Amino acid sequence: MRQYLNLAQHILDDGIIKEDRTGVGTKSIFGHQMRFDLSEGFPLLTTKRVAFSLIKSELLWFLKGDTNIQYLLKHNNHIWDEWAFERYVKSEDYKGPDMTDFGLRAQKDETFNQTYQKEMNKFTERVLKDDSFAEQFGSLGNVYGAQWRSWPTADGETIDQIQKVIDSIKNNPDSRRHIVSAWNPDEIEDMALPPCHTLFQFYVANGKLSCQLYQRSADVFLGVPFNIASYALLTHLIAYETDLEVGEFVHTLGDAHLYLNHFEQIKRQLRRDTKSLPQLELNSDKKSIFDFEVDDIKITNYNPHKGIKAPIAV
Repeated sequence: MRQYLNLAQHILDDGIIKEDRTGVGTKSIFGHQMRFDLSEGFPLLTTKRVAFSLIKSELLWFLKGDTNIQYLLKHNNHIWDEWAFERYVKSEDYKGPDMTDFGLRAQKDETFNQTYQKEMNKFTERVLKDDSFAEQFGSLGNVYGAQWRSWPTADGETIDQIQKVIDSIKNNPDSRRHIVSAWNPDEIEDMALPPCHTLFQFYVANGKLSCQLYQRSADVFLGVPFNIASYALLTHLIAYETDLEVGEFVHTLGDAHLYLNHFEQIKRQLRRDTKSLPQLELNSDKKSIFDFEVDDIKITNYNPHKGIKAPIAV
């Protein structure tokens, strides 16, 4: 995973300070590419522990075409909570304490942070237990899963991009059109968060499947380790479905940035030694990737350094 560490150091050394939507500020570069040979091990960061359970439950959520955080909460996955909560507190139904600019205030004001966490916990508990409330406020709009599995067409139909790309790989492996897009300009404004990982393409050569992702916006400390592992896992799953070996995962980044309040954490990580990569195990009894559940996907021989916490910018 030296590729990732080199990216982080490059941003620290050569990045440009920029303002951003969250108000936190970033140091960023534009245009960067990393390549990971998936035959050498599963690219899960070893210089800090990355929660693979969150990665696999989120990816299966995408593949199910789901856009409601209730599924994630049932798997103890809270990585999308803030965006659903933001939509709720901006609605007329929210009657709690003032949460204006709640993301930034929660990072700077400990008293407010306690109130924020209390309201957040009440919200997620209700989403988990109240299906009607979850249907109304657990939804994130037509984010990744909706675009992947049911892209809306002008004639009122939908396109299952994942199934189409699987069929394309099986029937026409040399095609240059094995592409899935999450960026739907017509629906961006209705999404809780416009897709950061916007488009990916598969490539078949010598019996191996490779995948290239274009990511428009990349939170290098918190998000990118998840993105690498998620798309590496997706490549393994699609290879499983199409009876191919895995090749490379190629990660192309647009705006690759470190938030200004992540500098201490990334520098601590850069002082650590890398360790051997873990291995991925898939349940070979499954006939289709759409049948996979969380327990069907496992990582072995993962012995990373301890995790490093950092605030998320919303």
